[in-house]
Amino acid sequence: MADLSPRSDISFLQTFLCSAFAACFAEFCTIPLDTAKVRLQLQKKAVVGDAAGAPKYKGLLGALWNGIIPGLQRQCIYGGLRIGLYDPVKLFLVGSAFVGEIPIYHKVLAALLTGALAIIVANPTDLVKVRLQAEGKLPAGVPRRYSGAKDAYFTIVRQEGIGALWTGLGPNVARNAIINAAELASYDQVKETVLKIPGFTDNIFTHLLAGLGAGFFAVSIGSPVDVAKNVFRV
Repeated sequence: MADLSPRSDISFLQTFLCSAFAACFAEFCTIPLDTAKVRLQLQKKAVVGDAAGAPKYKGLLGALWNGIIPGLQRQCIYGGLRIGLYDPVKLFLVGSAFVGEIPIYHKVLAALLTGALAIIVANPTDLVKVRLQAEGKLPAGVPRRYSGAKDAYFTIVRQEGIGALWTGLGPNVARNAIINAAELASYDQVKETVLKIPGFTDNIFTHLLAGLGAGFFAVSIGSPVDVAKNVFRV
């Protein structure tokens, strides 16, 4: 049964490395979809009169691998911290002597804290990723602002100051804290619920069901904040 004992034999470093690797692999597989999502969210900011006001993106066309480098950097930092810190923070909130199923409000609070802390550290990588993804919406012939991830970091610091790397931190913290809480807390709850069904055991299929449920729940809750975050930062 999940969470009957909050202690874990896996160290923070092991959890961080495994989480970072899994997050980077997922980012590599889904970056074209993420780029399409960002461009579709931003197309309403197009200059009036550009292409007679027609939307530039009507689906997945134009969704390539822009932002993959900062995307992997983001996932390594953010994914590793938010998941690696989740169990230690849960244990801290309930106390080391706690035995039993951890209350849902402790799970939500732990995920909110770890999601917020992780994205504060990873915000510069997220900013660069979004800006590189948004480059594709520039009209043909217009020079790109950045030649790559490294150039983007240096250009932003040189032209806007180092504090600009944390542009949009408020909505980004809100977005990632909310999504992390929805994702990790719902993952725990779905897994616990599935394990109570006769015939189900703690195996990869159970984890897959819990992950699918958590992902759907997190995206449904976080999508409005995600749009605001991306529009504010470009």
